[in-house]
Amino acid sequence: MKNNSEDAPVLVAHTGPLNGQRWALRGPTIVGRDPMCEIVIADRQVSRQHARLVPSPQGILIEDLGSKNGTHYNGQPLTTTQVLQDGDVIQIALAQQFVYLSSDATLPLEIDELEYPLPGQAFSGFSKEGIIAGHGRLRLEKRSRRVWIGTQEVLPPLSVSQFTLLEILYDNPENVVSREALTGAVWGESQALDVSMQALDALVRRLRERLHSLNPSHNYIVTVRGHGLRLENP
Repeated sequence: MKNNSEDAPVLVAHTGPLNGQRWALRGPTIVGRDPMCEIVIADRQVSRQHARLVPSPQGILIEDLGSKNGTHYNGQPLTTTQVLQDGDVIQIALAQQFVYLSSDATLPLEIDELEYPLPGQAFSGFSKEGIIAGHGRLRLEKRSRRVWIGTQEVLPPLSVSQFTLLEILYDNPENVVSREALTGAVWGESQALDVSMQALDALVRRLRERLHSLNPSHNYIVTVRGHGLRLENP
């Protein structure tokens, strides 16, 4: 059942068979393969009743209903009930991705005007100022954690750690970001001291490979020896 948004929190379908559809979360909402679910994903990777979203005084809660192939919340397996925050990404098995928009965000009341490109489709920019950040040829959309180089989307999507690393470099155009700041952003300040430089180097190498696959002629992530990393985004 697809709803109009009005002033309710909204779940927007992205990568997957429901791409472009949206639902206002005014009551308990079950996502699954069963036709009786409020959001039906007709894919055998999806359990009959896969996940549930429930309004509460704290906000919209999401829980996995013991699904076979799991639910991911911002790239991490959903093992406990979570309170959704604006821009959170929900992945149902490998079949369908959603983005959650809270009722106090600026987007839900104008969501009909927002045009997300389909995965792999050419990117031409969004109509709402501030929805997408952009400094050069490489662009990223923070709500859905999607990345484009020119008109090509980086697919499959970057991992959470890859996107976080790219995002901090992207938010500091032309500036060198120290390796300590990068490990703190990716792994959290409490764990950063236990993260080896080799782990950061491996993450940087994988991210470079992903970006290089779309634009082999340009090195977006530049190492400044003795200082850190910088994003070269022409």
